Amino acid sequence: FSQPQGVHESSRVVDHSSFQWNDGRWEGIPLREMIMYELHTGTFTPEGTFDAIIPRLDELKALGINAIEIMPVAQFPGERNWGYDGVYPFAVQHSYGGSEGLKRLVNACHLKGIAVVLDVVYNHLGPEGNYLRDFGPYFTNRYVTPWGEAINFDGPWSNGVRNYFIENALFWFHFYHVDALRLDAIHGIFDISATHFLRELARKVREESLRAGRPWYLIAESDLNNSIVVQPEKEGGHGLDAMWCDDFHHALHALLTREYDGYYCDFGDIRHLEKSFREGQVYSGQYSRFRKRNHGNSTKDIPADRFVVFSQNHDQVGNRMRGDRISSLVSLESLKLAAGIVVLSPYIPLLFMGEEYGEQAPFLYFVDHGDQHLIDGVREGRKKEFQHFSWEEEPPDPYSVDTFMKSKLNWDSRHDSDHGTMRRLYRELIALRKKIPPLAFPDKEAQEVASSEEGNMFIVRRWKDNDQVLMIFHFDREDRPLPPEVPAGPWIKLMDSAETEWGGPGSLLPENIAANQELSMRGESFAVYIKGELQ
Repeated sequence: FSQPQGVHESSRVVDHSSFQWNDGRWEGIPLREMIMYELHTGTFTPEGTFDAIIPRLDELKALGINAIEIMPVAQFPGERNWGYDGVYPFAVQHSYGGSEGLKRLVNACHLKGIAVVLDVVYNHLGPEGNYLRDFGPYFTNRYVTPWGEAINFDGPWSNGVRNYFIENALFWFHFYHVDALRLDAIHGIFDISATHFLRELARKVREESLRAGRPWYLIAESDLNNSIVVQPEKEGGHGLDAMWCDDFHHALHALLTREYDGYYCDFGDIRHLEKSFREGQVYSGQYSRFRKRNHGNSTKDIPADRFVVFSQNHDQVGNRMRGDRISSLVSLESLKLAAGIVVLSPYIPLLFMGEEYGEQAPFLYFVDHGDQHLIDGVREGRKKEFQHFSWEEEPPDPYSVDTFMKSKLNWDSRHDSDHGTMRRLYRELIALRKKIPPLAFPDKEAQEVASSEEGNMFIVRRWKDNDQVLMIFHFDREDRPLPPEVPAGPWIKLMDSAETEWGGPGSLLPENIAANQELSMRGESFAVYIKGELQ
């Protein structure tokens, strides 16, 4: 439960019953209502600890955030790491504050009405300090992962291995009071047995959640575009509660940046984003140029509240050569457009730390291994990762302390000029999402979606009972006329990102839209309208 002197030294006993919890009245937050905020403990604050996060919770709550997602905290080598090199699944990273520090953070979150999602890694263990193999057949050479030996979920003696990781999931719920787990890269969890490990895990978590009388959730990251992940068990699925939707990100990123290298070669058409709004995943069985094969299956019938969407996350930023955020790639107008698309989508939105104010610091890949061979291997591995992209320079040294320090947030800049504007915009968008019924309920069915290739516009009408909202998203850099796909009004404007109050050039759209009007819209902007009688 604790490795205070690192991965190679003695373990310390932890008495979990000694911590004084104050969250007895906490009942959790329904997954469909979450506004998530992903953060890395080591770079979110100068101190890089759990305790240092607590003073910032009030500001996150004021922004409208009601769930933080913490990147992996299982003990890893050294003092700095993304967390995916953890080797003690039950021990909390000592440099972050250990067991007591994480409990204090979760307790403080719950007292402020904020849920906690914890990222866990069940597809591999890190390469340094991985002593688990000395205690049983935890690994197998029948499968290969990009990160190391695969976990033995379906071979001889795998019952105990499966139980070990299921107990680990329940451990975080029971002893650390977390509300949800984000399961890293489940496409690296190999299991051909009749009952897949993920299905068994989901079943056990549901049972324990019912006993505890509060909701616990499992959210998957998957590269497979396979609806089985979130389909209910009775329909033959694994029964997980939600999954990250990378296709949504890729479709949005390609439209904003005009980047078409690597996996972005499969995206770039406004119709890709339109399909993602309608169905979730874009690739549902058609041919993928990047993968050179057909990819995915249909998620058309999967409910909206089983998808988590984003314009940025640790992977999509940190796995770039320079760790550059979208704020360093596009204009302020496009940055606002990305915010509108994500927060006003019919799915569960996730922000990456600093995104809310347009953070400029990169989020780079960093490690702190003690083995020179490993350090050299990581350096070479990073170079190979970017072969599909046209980035020619050398990636920053993952082992350098400077690489880690450059990745820390410039938190104090959040009030400055454009940063302050972005922060106000996010706060207003989240407030709209929470108070306007058609926006507050994730729902793919109660909407009409249309795109106009000529103007690179994307029109969404959403409704809930008698309430209706119209949203127009414009990706061209030039001002364009509104397409005929805009449904008839009357509509009353709630928000236009081109307004000067949001740092824009000034809106071209009127306060009211009736039928058959010839109107124009600013480039790289979005607007939100409601039906007139709802004002």
